[in-house]
Amino acid sequence: MTLLPEELKKDFPLLQRTVRGGRDLVYLDSGATSQKPVRVLDAEREFYERHNAAPHRGAHLLAEEATGRYEDARATIATFIGAVPGELVFTKNATEGINLVAYAMSNAATSGPESERFKVGPGDEIVVSEMEHHANLVPWQQLCQRTGATLRWFGITDEGRLDLEHLDEIINERTRLVALTHQSNVLGTVPPIDLITARARQVGALVLLDGAQSVPHQPVDVAALGVDFLAFSGHKMLGPTGIGVLWARRELLEAMPPFITGGSMIEVVRMEGSTFMPPPQRFEAGVPMTAQAIGLGAACDYLTELGMDRVHAHEEALVAYSLERLGEIPGVRLIGPLSTDARGGAVSFTVDDIHPHDVGQVLDELGVAIRVGHHCAWPICRRFNIPATTRATFYLYNTLADVDALADGVRHAQKFFGTH
Repeated sequence: MTLLPEELKKDFPLLQRTVRGGRDLVYLDSGATSQKPVRVLDAEREFYERHNAAPHRGAHLLAEEATGRYEDARATIATFIGAVPGELVFTKNATEGINLVAYAMSNAATSGPESERFKVGPGDEIVVSEMEHHANLVPWQQLCQRTGATLRWFGITDEGRLDLEHLDEIINERTRLVALTHQSNVLGTVPPIDLITARARQVGALVLLDGAQSVPHQPVDVAALGVDFLAFSGHKMLGPTGIGVLWARRELLEAMPPFITGGSMIEVVRMEGSTFMPPPQRFEAGVPMTAQAIGLGAACDYLTELGMDRVHAHEEALVAYSLERLGEIPGVRLIGPLSTDARGGAVSFTVDDIHPHDVGQVLDELGVAIRVGHHCAWPICRRFNIPATTRATFYLYNTLADVDALADGVRHAQKFFGTH
């Protein structure tokens, strides 16, 4: 059974509004942040109206209810990615989750078999790719600067795929960690994670995936992936802002030092020193983002009921249609794979003789919300020798008519600027 996006749009209050003098809103920027269904909004509101208290504190009824709902949300989100609750750390976004791991790799504990895997220094190497979001690049650059390790990376082919010709050379006995996007936020490319992970395992390297663009759009099972870490953000998958998730294998979490310290994450505190709770509480200092976690749990329930296979198939159809519609416009250059094979719902392009920012402004006047710029992935733009791109990102509430509006808007921009 296919999704019915016109019906689903009714679940999203913001998608009912008009913009720019009464035009229907065509929202094609879900890769930056998704819209929120009533179920998610109601879940947050119900918490504040009925159960608002600080979890894991207090002996009164509200504190018990808040704790229960917070931990229930953790269990729901863990199930969504095939994990167990004790492996799931709440962060404020995927960026913080990735930084948490990078911090651990320059501040590893001094003993224990797993902690040895976090120790990084001169002669060690961290592997990334040229298609990473800055959130999965800059933390590793900083780690290398702090420790004396070397950063290496996979390039990008002209088609927009990872260049794995030298896989065995780039991932070698000196590699400590491979950190890759699970789906490019610019190119839509889904790298062959199984192949890369297999090579990392041969040399004993850890593997981290940036799942910010994959977890919202395709079925994800961490056991099947076989990786060590997965980070993603709630606001890109129908959930609230200010909530993210770091999943990691339990034995690795137990070997990692706390990233932020304070209340809630301690066992015993004396003036001479402190001891810390086991994971995941060790990494959740302070009063947690309770309402946001509950909202993200509601978003996972919503997506589960729709079926992630159906969500993924719907986006594949939208991408195929957008590649066709945009590809037939003279002067449009598509950046990234031109087929839907191992590809997600981000379509980036340039228009001859029109800056992407100008294309975006014309589209906005027509009620079409898209993204323009380097999309926090500057190396991709340098690789393809372009200053920026115009990017459309799709989700379960988008329709073929939305793609038509995008294509018609691009043609309108060409007429406006007199290029065609």
